[in-house]
Amino acid sequence: MKTIGLIGGLSWESTADYYRLINTFIKEELGGLHSAKCQIYSFNFEEIVSLQKSGNWEKATELMINAGKTLENAGAELIVICTNTMHKMASEVQASLSVPLIHIADATAKDITHHALKKVGLLGTKFTMEQDFYKEKLAQWGISTIIPNETDRQIIHDIIFNELCQGKFLFESKEKYKKIMNKLREEGAEGIILGCTEIPLLITEEDTDIPLFNTTYLHAKEASISALYSSISK
Repeated sequence: MKTIGLIGGLSWESTADYYRLINTFIKEELGGLHSAKCQIYSFNFEEIVSLQKSGNWEKATELMINAGKTLENAGAELIVICTNTMHKMASEVQASLSVPLIHIADATAKDITHHALKKVGLLGTKFTMEQDFYKEKLAQWGISTIIPNETDRQIIHDIIFNELCQGKFLFESKEKYKKIMNKLREEGAEGIILGCTEIPLLITEEDTDIPLFNTTYLHAKEASISALYSSISK
C-alpha cells in the first residue's frame, strides 16, 4: 500500500471527509483492521482564501508546491489536493514532484464517462465555475460543461464560504441549490458535478433525481485505488 499525502485544510470540514472516506475504502477493500497509510498537510484556510480573494495565485501556487514537496519529503507516494479550486495550480504542483498527483477532475470525469454522459452542470466556487482550468480538464475527456448564471454563481459561492466552510448546513440553502440544479437540467445538463468538496456536505443524492457527481467521494476513491493498485487512466 502506498502512502497518500493529503493537502488539506481547504477547508478542514471536507478534509475530514476525505480522511473518513479513504480509510473506509481501504477497509472495504482489504478488510480486518486495515486502514490507509496517509499524511495530512493542513493549511490555515483563512490564509488561502485571502490569496484567492486578492487574486494572488502566484503566492497560492508557491504555498501549494511547498505543501506537496513537504509531503513527498515525508514519504508520501502520491498526492491529493483536497479541494477543487486549488487544482487551478495542479500542473505546477505536479511538475514540482516526482510522485503522482491524483487530479480531482480526472477522477470525476472517469465516473461521468462510465455513466456515458456528455454534458454536465458544474457547481463550485466562482473560481472553479468561471475560470477555464476545470472545464478544460473535463473537455479532455469529451465532456462539456454548463454553469449557472451570474446571480446563481454568486449564491453558490457565498453559501460555500459563508456557511459550508464554517460547518453551517441550512435548509434554505439546500433549496437554493436544488433550484439552481433544476435550471441547469432545463438547459441540457445530464448530470451535476458537485465541484466543491464542501457541497456534498449539504447536497446528496436523496435531494434530487438528477445524477450527481460527488467530487470528494470520487477523488477519495481514486486515491485509495491508486494507493492499492495503479494510477488513474482513461
